[in-house]
This record gives sequence, structure tokens and C-alpha cells, in this order.
Amino acid sequence: MAKKQKLRANFRKNRVPRARSGDWTRDFASGSGQQDDAIQTERVSGKGDLTRKRTVIGVETESRDGDSFDVQLNVDESACLAGRVLKVFGLTCQVLADDGAFYQCAVRRILKTLSTDQRHVVAAGDRVWFRPSPGNEGIIERVDPRHGTLSRDSRGRQHIIVTNVDQLLILASANEPPLKPNLIDRFLITAEKCGIRPLICINKIDLVDPAKLMPLVGLYSQLGYEVLLTSAVTGQGVERLRQNLVGRESALAGQSGVGKSSLLNTVDPTLNLRVREVSVETTKGKHTTTTATLIPLADGGFVVDTPGIRQMQLWDVIPAEVPGYFRDLRPFVSGCRYPDCTHLHEEDCAVKDAVADGWLDERRYESYCRLFEGEE
Repeated sequence: MAKKQKLRANFRKNRVPRARSGDWTRDFASGSGQQDDAIQTERVSGKGDLTRKRTVIGVETESRDGDSFDVQLNVDESACLAGRVLKVFGLTCQVLADDGAFYQCAVRRILKTLSTDQRHVVAAGDRVWFRPSPGNEGIIERVDPRHGTLSRDSRGRQHIIVTNVDQLLILASANEPPLKPNLIDRFLITAEKCGIRPLICINKIDLVDPAKLMPLVGLYSQLGYEVLLTSAVTGQGVERLRQNLVGRESALAGQSGVGKSSLLNTVDPTLNLRVREVSVETTKGKHTTTTATLIPLADGGFVVDTPGIRQMQLWDVIPAEVPGYFRDLRPFVSGCRYPDCTHLHEEDCAVKDAVADGWLDERRYESYCRLFEGEE
């Protein structure tokens, strides 16, 4: 067990004032600037507001995927309850305590103050300790280390969608909206990076001829990914999907309109989740689910219904790491002439030769090129 000690924790950037005034140009253009009054020197010794730190009592921890806080605050567990965050909306969180009661909790201010690259301090799926108060309310005092974190890049910051899951159900639709294999590839890379089991589910197969999907299904199946073909209308493949969800903690991810909520209602009719039709004008889904929600299933296990994602920017993945997350590219990488080959323009590239010879799927190679070059 880690020893509790005093730790010096960094403040978040929004808790540190500006190092210098940022409106000199605007003031000068308007004629109100006073150049003679400007500070002629600037302190660069490492003292002052830029290096402010806060002393907290806790332990330094690191989760298996590195997405937990560096500092775990010390709390009085005898005065707190343990629970699981079901939903985060605004400044409050809905928490399911281990005793089965529901609480509306706010987040302790120090958790927001500690340095973090995340958009939000608490996410759906987090195991937390909170101090209860009358009226089934409480204050979240600590977030336990995470594993199985599904996240994406949002303007240079980590947007954690859900935590503590062991399976990622990648949901796509055969039509309305159209199937996007490149988006599936991005979710597969995220699952590979986080150590989460991916499961591909193509919904709405009642709208197309299933034979047209066999080349894509066969490709992913050869790579070792399990692929399900389902229809919330006819019920095809629903029982097999239910067997994959029972007893597991799964996250549903996909673009808007693919039928995530409709399919969950078919798997567990007691959920009664809200659904909406796909837009006729744009053939795109409407945002029915607005926040990630942890939902207990009647037959056991949890499933997280996430908001629709039209773009999946990978978090903490540099271009040089992308080939390692493509199962079909990995066997050919070592055969390239150059050890730092990007597999885009170099000569004697084993990956490009494999594409030309038909050993690698051309569509998958194009998906790799777009990911390597950072295209959305």
C-alpha cells in the first residue's frame, strides 16, 4: 500500500494569471497605450505565479493506461461512501452508491484545481468516494485510478468519454447514415491502445442486401475482430449481441443515427431510451443522447450509451505509432528498407508492395495514410 505523504501539486492553467499583458497592440492602435509606463524588465527566475503549487495530502498513483490523476487525495473513508458515476451533466454527477442508492454529487473544488489535461475531472464510469449529505446529495472527494478509458482529442485536450470498461462496442449502420469504415478503424486503434476488447456491430442491415457487406465483414474477421450484423427492426443478431453484453462493462460508440439507443431498447426492453429519426435532408443522425450514461442491464453488466461522434481524433497517438495499431500492417513493417519508413512515399517499402500485390486491403491502407497525415 502506498504511503500517504505531503505532495506538491501543480495548479491548472486557468488558475494561473497571465505572465504579461496581452492587449498592448490593441491599446497602441487605439491611441490609449502608454509605452513609457510599460514594464521594461521581466522576471524569469522561476519564482512567482508561474510556479505556484499547492500542498495536498495523498499518494502518487499511476493507472494501467496512465489516464488517472498523478495525485490521489487522502480522504476519510469512514465518513465517505464508494460509488460509480453514472452520468455527468453540468456541474453535478449522478452517482450510484455501492448500497444501491442514487446521489446527486458535486465535485470537490481541489479536484478541479489540480493540474490535468482533461476537459472534465470526472467522467461516466469512474469509481469515486463521496461525502453524503441530506437529500441524497454529496461531494465527490476522490476519483480512483482508472482503466479501460475511452477518450479522444478535443482541441488539444483529452476528452474522456467513459472509463473502467472492458469492451468497446463499435456501432455502425449499413445505411442511413452511410457506413464509414474509416471511423471504425479509428475506434479500433483507440481500443487497441487502451487494451479494451473491440466488438464491431453493423446495424440496420434490413436496409441493404447483407451480401454487399460480406467483403468488409470478412476483412475484419480475418484480422481477429468479431463482427455482428444486427437489426433493431427485425431483431436479427440481437440475441447474439445480448450474449456479448451480459456480465461485461461495455461502451457503445459510433456516429449519430446508427441506432445505439434503439438497439439497447431491443436488447433490454426495460430501458425505454429515447430515440429519434435520421434527418431526411442530410441523412445524418440527430443528437438524441447528449451525454455518456452508464446503464445497468437487467441480465447483469453495465453498458454506456455515448453521444454520437462524427469525428474521432486520436488522443496521445503520434504518427510513428499508427502502423503498430494496424494488425494487417504490422507483419510487413519490418521488411521495409528504411527503419523509419512512413510507408507513404519511400522506395522499397514492404507495406506498399503488399498493397500492390493484393496482400493488404487498399481501403485499409488509405485509412492508414489519412491517420498518419492527421486528416479528420
